[in-house]
Amino acid sequence: MGFLNALPGAVAQGLIWGIMAMGLYISYKILNIADLTVDGSICTGACVCATLLLNGCNVFLALLLAFLAGALTGLVTGLFHTLLGIPAILSGILTQLSLWSLNLKILGKANVSISSRSTTVLLTSLDNTNAILVAGVFCVLIVVGLFLFFYTEIGLSVKSTGDNPDMSEAQGVNVKFNTVLGLAISNGLVGLSGALLAQYQGFADINMGRGAIVIGLAAIIIGLSVSRKIKPNFVVSLIGVIGGSITYYLVYTFVIYLGLDTDLLKMLSALVVALFLALPHLKSEYFTKPKLPPELAAREENMGGKKDA
Repeated sequence: MGFLNALPGAVAQGLIWGIMAMGLYISYKILNIADLTVDGSICTGACVCATLLLNGCNVFLALLLAFLAGALTGLVTGLFHTLLGIPAILSGILTQLSLWSLNLKILGKANVSISSRSTTVLLTSLDNTNAILVAGVFCVLIVVGLFLFFYTEIGLSVKSTGDNPDMSEAQGVNVKFNTVLGLAISNGLVGLSGALLAQYQGFADINMGRGAIVIGLAAIIIGLSVSRKIKPNFVVSLIGVIGGSITYYLVYTFVIYLGLDTDLLKMLSALVVALFLALPHLKSEYFTKPKLPPELAAREENMGGKKDA
């Protein structure tokens, strides 16, 4: 019964983190960039939202500003990469490190409590049914919004930038602008996820984003491993990512129920992610028969035919 009672909370957290995972999907799968900014931008969204709510700001405006704050962090990472020529992964690390200090300045201290009694919030862990409904509505709206955007001319050009930047540039596409735009949208969603997470948890903490990229990658890998077998298209992939995030938190809840050390969960998640990322290489290296050159393959086929005769 204890495990069953904890399931609604796991689903609610999975939906909230699913928004973060969709943001990471844009940078990791569409732009082909492993963006480490997310560990900082999810905390930035939480800090901005918490500070605004405690100062009497409207909750919807606080969410919008948290999204914009997250987008700004992606903009900085994109400019580091495109304008200054810093490799993408190092750009994310530099922004992430800078955000730790910035987030501390926004909060004013290491953590801040958000009381649902004194502050208007959309979702809280005290009412998981409402939290699931609110987070679910946000997920649906984001999936629809991303679908509409990425099938516009500019959205398709962002996709082409990630698929083949050299060919896109040769066709007159502004690759640098698209990279910055994609990273801004990606981290904007991550910041929005952080804002919702702060409301759900009832606090914002300077360290709440640590290891976020591992959770996001786990959600993407779990989700895509299922969604690609159903129908490999954009919308199904996004839904799969959300499902992967929920699955991650269901497993997390089960680990807690079994009494295992939850401190080891992120390490186990990292190992799972590493295994899934390594599977294509391991399969091609050790479990796939090497292909012969066309001439040798034809010769071998002819020899086989002579033996049969």
